[in-house]
Amino acid sequence: MRLLSALIVGLLATSPAFADGFNKIDDRDAFVEVIKDKKLKRFGIDLTVTPGGEIAGRAFGRSVTGAWQWKSGYFCRDLYWGKRDLGPNCQAVKIQGETIRFISDQGTGQFADLVLK
Repeated sequence: MRLLSALIVGLLATSPAFADGFNKIDDRDAFVEVIKDKKLKRFGIDLTVTPGGEIAGRAFGRSVTGAWQWKSGYFCRDLYWGKRDLGPNCQAVKIQGETIRFISDQGTGQFADLVLK
């Protein structure tokens, strides 16, 4: 369960982030342009992050619901995985090609890479 709390959506995390080759997304408009009309996918995860501030999808057999907003250069989300409240977290966002990286705790924590489809 520990792995579930670090991702953008609190779902899967890897070791602390090293952003070689990734470019930071600094503002809401740039983020919306990247995610608009896309799914965010990774093994076991299929999510939609809408320009209007909603998060919805499925992860490892459970529904994912939540909300997000952009604050001071960070993607800040509140998230539920099934009935479990994963709470708030503000995350740095980086992009490389079709891979979007969310780094928890304002870029100081663990990261998760998802593919934009």
